[in-house]
Amino acid sequence: MPIGNRNDPRRNSLGYSDPTAYAAINKISKEEDERFHQLLNVIFRICELADYEIEGRIVLVDKRNGRVWR
Repeated sequence: MPIGNRNDPRRNSLGYSDPTAYAAINKISKEEDERFHQLLNVIFRICELADYEIEGRIVLVDKRNGRVWR
């Protein structure tokens, strides 16, 4: 039986609270989200300036970490 709660990102694999690791991971995640949203805003703005609109889904893959944005 595994020790710890795998559903709680604030806890380590043994189930102990690990606020430092959680804060670091959370900060990286927020930076990635911000980078993605800045890119998306640029894409929409370019389409607007060129008098186009996006009709379908855009799928992007982050080359830095492999994360897929749908």
